[in-house]
Amino acid sequence: MRILFRAFIAAAVVTGVFALHAIAQDAPASPAPPSGPVLQPEHGVTRQNNVNVRGQATINSEVIARLQKNDPITILEAITLKRPRQDEPARWYRIVMPTNVAVWVNTAFIDAGTKAVKPRRLNLRGGPGENYSIVGRLERGAVVNVIDIKGDWTKIETPTNAFGFVAAHLVERTPAPAIVTAPAPEPVAPAVTNPPPVITEVAAATTPATPDAVAPPVAVPPEPTLPVVVPAPAEVLPDAPIEKVKKVVSREGVLKGSVSIQAPTYFALHSLDTGKTINYVFSPSTNLMLRQFKGKRIVVTGEELLDERWQNTPVLIIDALELVP
Repeated sequence: MRILFRAFIAAAVVTGVFALHAIAQDAPASPAPPSGPVLQPEHGVTRQNNVNVRGQATINSEVIARLQKNDPITILEAITLKRPRQDEPARWYRIVMPTNVAVWVNTAFIDAGTKAVKPRRLNLRGGPGENYSIVGRLERGAVVNVIDIKGDWTKIETPTNAFGFVAAHLVERTPAPAIVTAPAPEPVAPAVTNPPPVITEVAAATTPATPDAVAPPVAVPPEPTLPVVVPAPAEVLPDAPIEKVKKVVSREGVLKGSVSIQAPTYFALHSLDTGKTINYVFSPSTNLMLRQFKGKRIVVTGEELLDERWQNTPVLIIDALELVP
């Protein structure tokens, strides 16, 4: 009895294993994930007039151009500052430089005859000097269109790979055109021609003649549909790091108190000749008391920045201060 029971259990186990193996073979494989479209630059328009295009993603960078309301732009990248300064936008867009804005290159690196770039890589700058921001790069052999030459620097037409920066809140994105995929052609069913009817002549004999057998039409197999080849997405190269250039200047004048309560600092440097304001002066060090130099003639050396609220008068961050007797 025990032997019969064990044989029954063994047969059930073997049957279950074969059943599971059959189910595993019939299960369909999971489909591969569809490939997405290649990301393209986005488009947008400016929300207001006099939108500044800057050399870097900060309000202290130099202004390279100004856009008017509803001017179209091409957005290359969205940038979020990790530690924005007070009253500074945290989100910026890197955009294609407007075509009506010229850029500058070092004259020594341009071939005088062919106007081609001589080094392996040449920086494009927003102005005639190394203290201006880098707004793009040209590779060796690229030919430039010269507009003007100013000392060691050459003004050229803007290449297509030049870029600038605008505050994101001043730009409204516009929807990109929808990508229309052409449907695959449906296979055309072959045309089937009906055979003509067979007319059988009746003999004079009393026995009716047997009609000939008609062969059925031969079905033509449909032509095979070729698979659609989807090109591989293009490789997106990372942007070159943007060098931040510090603009250091020296200014001489008379230190006075700021007239406007909305001025960015409490003190301003006035011209010796005209008496007009040259710079707003700010000291990051608490050990330097500017009040003791009020009304005196001084020479200030430091980084010169632009405040977005005061476009005509830059702010001078003091690195060194000298009293002129």
